[in-house]
Amino acid sequence: MHNDKELKIWQEGIILAKLIYQATANFPSNEKYGLTSQINRSAVSIPSNIAEGAGRSYDKEFIQFLGIALDSAFELETQIILANSFGFIKEENFSELSE
Repeated sequence: MHNDKELKIWQEGIILAKLIYQATANFPSNEKYGLTSQINRSAVSIPSNIAEGAGRSYDKEFIQFLGIALDSAFELETQIILANSFGFIKEENFSELSE
């Protein structure tokens, strides 16, 4: 088992989720149940899966959950690109979030 809170990748995931929530707070209200919700869920999924994997007994299981977190990161990247193309995210925020 790993201590998730000591993992740099988990810490970075928490920071990213906070940044995402701040960015989506300014999305149009008609996106509340659409892209806003999807982006927030993807962002929360990243550190959540890292934490879940860290609690597993075997490294193989941990690696599996890291893979799921990575899948969520790819999803999030796509959603951020879409939000930027719709004008929901300013270019400077887009650059920071997509890094």
